[in-house]
Amino acid sequence: MLQENSLPNQIPHSAAYFGDFRDFWWNRDFLELMARRLHFENIHSVLDVGCGIGHWGRCLDSVLPADATVLGIDREEAWIKECKKRLTAQELSAGRFEYRVGDINALPFADNTFDLATCQTVLIHIENPLLAVGEMLRVTKPGGLVLAVEPNNRIGMLVGNNLSLDNPTEETLKYVRFYLICERGKRLLGLGDISLGDILPGLLSAAGAKDIQVYLSDKTSAVFPPYTGNEQQTLLAQAREMKEKQMWIWDRGESEKYFLAGGGNAAEFPELWAFVTQSDDEFENAVASGKYYTSGGAMMYLVSGRKPDPLTKLQ
Repeated sequence: MLQENSLPNQIPHSAAYFGDFRDFWWNRDFLELMARRLHFENIHSVLDVGCGIGHWGRCLDSVLPADATVLGIDREEAWIKECKKRLTAQELSAGRFEYRVGDINALPFADNTFDLATCQTVLIHIENPLLAVGEMLRVTKPGGLVLAVEPNNRIGMLVGNNLSLDNPTEETLKYVRFYLICERGKRLLGLGDISLGDILPGLLSAAGAKDIQVYLSDKTSAVFPPYTGNEQQTLLAQAREMKEKQMWIWDRGESEKYFLAGGGNAAEFPELWAFVTQSDDEFENAVASGKYYTSGGAMMYLVSGRKPDPLTKLQ
């Protein structure tokens, strides 16, 4: 999204994670509940930071006032072009959405510009997330809202399925250990903490936000026979695509880089990589025979805070 530069002909940041499956991240009634709790009726100008190809802004579209505008920015020019390409003729004429290239570390807007500054899975890619949160708060109007949506991806290492029920404890620990070393290495390389959601309230507080609220998304990615419906078919297609690309969470090259940076042993990596990717064939065979199922739980935080307003003495 924003942290790593893309040179010409390079694949833009986070490309593997902008598939159609992202359209199923939210339950509509949950977003409606959040909109009521956070008083979206008062929001008329939105900055969608690190907008990618526009998933989050379009999710919010359904719960924002009819006159609200959404300005998406991303450091990747390729994503901004894709956002513009996806706009319908009606949306273009209505002027609801606008997209520009911009950097979260130095937002190209004056202080006190937007009613809402928001991001989704962006801060997990930032070397200095406190600086980024401070920038979002700076461009928000006094009394306005900053809303950050970020995960604890670490918890996913312990979300099971029917194929993993009888795995030996040692294998589970081996899998988690490999992940934790890679996660730490990514952070030490300045490429972000992908479980940053756990510390979001503290970042907002340190940046000066008040009235901080913390919520969890109620959405899971459940998969179970007979795998009907567009959502399950899309999730399975994403899993097959990851397998075809020989990806775990990252591809092999990225995983090795993070593993070594996190203190892992180079001689140990090939065996660990084979270990964490060995279940791909078992998964595919189980799906083909209608014998795979999981509730697919996740931990996605929605953390909001308001910019202090001297006129209302917001505390």
